[in-house]
Amino acid sequence: MSESPQTSIRFWNWLKSTILGFNFPVSLSSQNTSPSTTNHYLMTQEKRDWLIREIGEIQKENVLLQQSVREQQTQIATKTEDLFLELLEVSDALENLLEYLENNTEPNQEFLQRLPKSVGAVHRKFLSILKKRQLVPIELEDTQPDFNLCRVVDREVRNDLADQTITKIVRQGFRLQDKILRPTEVITSKTD
Repeated sequence: MSESPQTSIRFWNWLKSTILGFNFPVSLSSQNTSPSTTNHYLMTQEKRDWLIREIGEIQKENVLLQQSVREQQTQIATKTEDLFLELLEVSDALENLLEYLENNTEPNQEFLQRLPKSVGAVHRKFLSILKKRQLVPIELEDTQPDFNLCRVVDREVRNDLADQTITKIVRQGFRLQDKILRPTEVITSKTD
């Protein structure tokens, strides 16, 4: 199946304008096929070979990019699965604790003494899961609120403290690397 010269020239003009950025304002029509006009739009064998090499390189890059995307998706899926498995361990510990409390409406004294340690262990496990993913609690280093790290949610009258002194942390804040994910919520003092 052979193409007409005009079709072939139009294709190469389109390809050059698309890939190489050349513009061809004059289009060939069936009336305008003089050799000088046609010759102006023909591609040399050298440029044609170069263009074929460039297209081949673009195709190789495309394959490499697709492979890279698949690898990243696999890594993300693996990390997500790991996170869920670790969270399920925390859930199992809480479920066991709740099940024991449901089955023992009057737990013995030994259990009640161990309860804070058990809950503390679950809490530490949960915090270690967060820390592994660079999500760490915000440590307030001063008794005065740093409004980049915390938010005042209430004030209480305390004449024994300077104004704006943190009296209580209501909710722990967390930092994800350099970003404040959730500010620490605090109560500060005020004078009467």
